[in-house]
Amino acid sequence: MKRTWFPPLIFTIVIVLFILWTLFASLPTFVLAQQPTVTPTYSGMYITVMTDEPFANVRMGPSSTIYPKVGVLYPGDTAPALGRSAGGDWIQISFPGAPYDKGWIYSPLVQVSPGTLQIVESPPTPVPPPTATIDPTLAAQLPVYPTRTSMPTFTPPPSLVVPSFLQTPSASANSEGSVSVAVIIMALMTLGLIGFLLSLISHR
Repeated sequence: MKRTWFPPLIFTIVIVLFILWTLFASLPTFVLAQQPTVTPTYSGMYITVMTDEPFANVRMGPSSTIYPKVGVLYPGDTAPALGRSAGGDWIQISFPGAPYDKGWIYSPLVQVSPGTLQIVESPPTPVPPPTATIDPTLAAQLPVYPTRTSMPTFTPPPSLVVPSFLQTPSASANSEGSVSVAVIIMALMTLGLIGFLLSLISHR
């Protein structure tokens, strides 16, 4: 039986084609795969929190009254410095979790590494949520019923009880007492008159 030998050139062409086919077959996989997040490289400047307070607030913009707080940093924490406000009172830092992963921290609370920070434009002022208002036309159509208030009820005072020792004698008792005293007076006068007459008779 005669053996068939492939020339080296054909063998090389087959290997090259196989390698090219493998590369082209795997190419769509690399294109459709999620690209890794590239972290921008900064100039190397960073801030270090240096404060006696328990923490330093990180805000959405360079103001403690206009922009809300997005997080905190504790003494000794560091963060990449991205820029500064026009007056230099606030430092923009990289702060994951904040909008656009950026925040602002008050510069007197931190120490900035040597270098020059560029001035960064402040983010737009957040718009407060709208407050609910009542349509005056609708409010005028709603009936308003006054609340009925009951009049106070009169409660008579309790009856006055006079103690027995303060009570005055009744009229009948007074009348009986006056009659008896008059009778006694009349009797005494009669006896006096009789005695006077007897004395006159005895002297004659």
